[in-house]
Amino acid sequence: MAHKTGEDLIEEAKLQIDEVTPEEVRAMQARSERVVYLDVREPNEWNLGRLPQAVHLPRGNLETKVEGLIDRSQRVVIYCARGNRSALAALTMKQMGYENVASMARGFQGWAAINGEVEG
Repeated sequence: MAHKTGEDLIEEAKLQIDEVTPEEVRAMQARSERVVYLDVREPNEWNLGRLPQAVHLPRGNLETKVEGLIDRSQRVVIYCARGNRSALAALTMKQMGYENVASMARGFQGWAAINGEVEG
């Protein structure tokens, strides 16, 4: 059996999830859509800035804590630094029964690149 690389797992996850662009997220915010923005970066990354009103849950704690924070019926956009951890997190949440979840392509770096609003 051939072993998969981390890159393989990320690419497989991206084929199974929905992705939205930072531009689409900015449009969602402009329309005041009811969306939970879930930041799965580490605390040191979170402390450098985040999307307004984001919820913080590091990727390593996702499986054990997400059910206590976010209802399965809520729309969720997950982001990390570049869109890799968020893709894996989106796949995990999808497997956990979250039906309206997406990963933000290009992550927080992409958000900063379009001059998206940053809190913190």
